[in-house]
Amino acid sequence: MQTGKVKGGKNIYEAAVGILMLESQFPRIQGDTGNAATWPFPVLYKVVADANPDRVVRQNAKGLLEPFLDAARDLVKTGVDGITTNCGFLTLFQAELSAAAGIPVASSSLMQVPWAGAILPPDKRVGIVTISGTTLTPDHLKSAGVPLDTPIIGTEAGQEFTRVILGDETALDIDQSRADIIAAGRALCTQHPNIGALVLECTNMVPYASDVSDALGMPVFDFYSFMIWFQAGLSPRRF
Repeated sequence: MQTGKVKGGKNIYEAAVGILMLESQFPRIQGDTGNAATWPFPVLYKVVADANPDRVVRQNAKGLLEPFLDAARDLVKTGVDGITTNCGFLTLFQAELSAAAGIPVASSSLMQVPWAGAILPPDKRVGIVTISGTTLTPDHLKSAGVPLDTPIIGTEAGQEFTRVILGDETALDIDQSRADIIAAGRALCTQHPNIGALVLECTNMVPYASDVSDALGMPVFDFYSFMIWFQAGLSPRRF
């Protein structure tokens, strides 16, 4: 039974996290940001027109800043308490989104890299697996607070994952995508044996995080772990 006085001022309540979505058609399986069944809490989505995966990842989201800022403002008007995006490369817009929204913004899974590094033994470091190692620039890293010497590998050498997501194809081989991401993580750890944890940049990699962790025997932090932390601060559990 609910009692007492309550305050209004929003259109929608108890959907603390608003997600700015790319415009896409590739399959979004459970675990993916764009699959609403992924989340153990309500979220609000806002699709940004013309923000396709290739344009954001391979073209530095050129010409898309204002559309993303407008979409963020719309989410705030609707009633969200915090905003995120469904592409780690949008860390480029972190400062502008925060200023425009006026509420907390957590733009990229990459923001977990310094935290993960802080919990590792002093002889271990964090590695990043991204959908596009060739276009993840120092500017992206700086915007997320990531040390510029962090080991990075992309999944471009794989057979499925990068091609389907960035090509915005309508069919996805889940098993081959899993294999692509595990292979990339294994290659990075071979190149840098002192890696003690991985951060998955791409929000579409979440369904495969547990498999990567099992295969490599180390902690793996992804967009899901990031959002669980984010939402827990926006809506603290009452005991």
